[in-house]
Amino acid sequence: MRRALVVGGTGMLSGVVAELVRDGWHVVVPSRRYAPIPLDLPESAGDDDRQAIWIEADWSEPGSFAERADRALGGEADLLVAWVHDAYREDVLAAVTPLLARGAVVVEVRGATAAAPHGGKPEPSLPEHETQLVVLGFVRDGEGTRWLTHREISEGVLEAVRRALADRPPETHQIGEVNSYAGRV
Repeated sequence: MRRALVVGGTGMLSGVVAELVRDGWHVVVPSRRYAPIPLDLPESAGDDDRQAIWIEADWSEPGSFAERADRALGGEADLLVAWVHDAYREDVLAAVTPLLARGAVVVEVRGATAAAPHGGKPEPSLPEHETQLVVLGFVRDGEGTRWLTHREISEGVLEAVRRALADRPPETHQIGEVNSYAGRV
C-alpha cells in the first residue's frame, strides 16, 4: 500500500487528495476542521485500501499533530505534500519527518512571498528528502490580479507530485506569477 500525508489537504489541496486516492493511495489528511473530500471513485474500486482519512490536528501542536498522523498512516509515508504557513512550517515539518519512509518524496507548497521581494527561489524545508517546491502566485485578470483558484493550485501541485513520483530531479514549480508580487491581490 502506498501511503501519503497531505498537510493542508482539506482546502486548496483537496483536489490533490482526491486524485491520489483515485490513483490507489492511502491518504492521511490532518486538519483543524473536517472538510469532506468528494472522491468520485469508479464502482470498480471495490474495498481496497485506498481512502482519504481525515484526522483532527493543529499546526500549533506539532507533536500531537505527528502522533495522530502516525496512527492514521499505519506505516511510513511514501509521499508528503505540505502546505504549512511560515510561522508553523519548521516545527510541523520537523515533527512529521520521522513518519517518512527512506526515499520518500516531498512536495512542499509555498506562497508567493517565499520568492518575493528578491524574486529568488526558496530553499526546501527538508533538504534530506528529494523535494519538488511549488510556489503559488497570482493571475493577471484584466486590469487587476486575482489569487489562484483551488483547481489551478491542485493541478499545479499534482504536476509536481507526478514529477516527484517519476524520480525526476527536484525543481521549483511556479504556478501563476510570483516575481512581480508586490503584496497585492
